[in-house]
Amino acid sequence: MEGLSLERNSLCNPLAIFSLYLCPQQKIKRDIMEDKIKSSYKFSKSFYDDAITQSKWWSRLYFKLLWGDVDDNEIARRVLSWIPDDFTGKLLDVPVGTAVFTAAKYQRMEQADITCLDYSQDMLMQAEQRFRTANIRNIKTMQGDVGNLPFADETFDIVLCMNGLHVFPNKEKAYAEILRTLKPGGLFLACFYVKGEKRTADWLARTVMTRMGWFTPPFDTANDVRHRLEHYCDLLDFQVEGAMLYFRAKKK
Repeated sequence: MEGLSLERNSLCNPLAIFSLYLCPQQKIKRDIMEDKIKSSYKFSKSFYDDAITQSKWWSRLYFKLLWGDVDDNEIARRVLSWIPDDFTGKLLDVPVGTAVFTAAKYQRMEQADITCLDYSQDMLMQAEQRFRTANIRNIKTMQGDVGNLPFADETFDIVLCMNGLHVFPNKEKAYAEILRTLKPGGLFLACFYVKGEKRTADWLARTVMTRMGWFTPPFDTANDVRHRLEHYCDLLDFQVEGAMLYFRAKKK
């Protein structure tokens, strides 16, 4: 069995028997969670952009209840403003989603080397269509898992992670892989839901959003995120609005 090395008499060991049972169960649970995430974003692809840009009355109500009446368009603008239009390095956008917030920005970043990755093929297809329509030619797109990034250590000058860290099933692997592939002195930019800031948001996150597969527990508090980052990064900006955290961190 993959990941297990058993001696000839190990089946007489209760711990080995338990491990044989536990490992497949963990894999099954992980596979079910990953399928749920894929299915949820396939289901929501027709209204995802309307939801996160607050372009409909129901999406404005959703943001009022979930995020604490925060304008996510403004937060996205602030996060993207940390990237200069004349940036010439390598940028990883994970998860790219449909690129509803980033396509216009990337159109101005003509000298950048941009890689966009998403776990959902449905989201990725919409992003690719957006890039084609905008005639953006300096972007590579790929389907992949943030917990197992197919890049060498210290590849990117910037890693951008918008509305992703509350979705990733394994937060530890996500942070580890992002920081592994980020160059020393590189920027880690992110915005996402954090628990403990708004009671209504916490209830919606652990019930409706989790059941639909759009969010994946366990969720971090703002302090949890700070503790994850402060050993590896200098926190240049760290802001909480409503139930949304956004930050700019520089890898040490």
